Amino acid sequence: MTPEEKSLLERTYKLVEENNNILISMRRGARITNIMRIAYWVVILVVSFGAYYAIQPYINVMLGSLSSLSGLVGNVNAANDAASSIRDLISPR
Repeated sequence: MTPEEKSLLERTYKLVEENNNILISMRRGARITNIMRIAYWVVILVVSFGAYYAIQPYINVMLGSLSSLSGLVGNVNAANDAASSIRDLISPR
């Protein structure tokens, strides 16, 4: 092997080593990015379910109040209908 070929081979070897190191660091970065993305979504889901679990008693109380109010409104509507029926019967035609 001539000295020229040997120096060319050594330069090629150095470039291949540098390229390999760059590829390894890129692969490591991609793995870390994927792990962080998964952790990000896990945190968002856990916080969402935790917030729902913490707020659920208050939501149940509000829904109970709303249903009792709708029951009262239904009773008021029934009373208004009964009163209008009685007015219709009493009023002269």
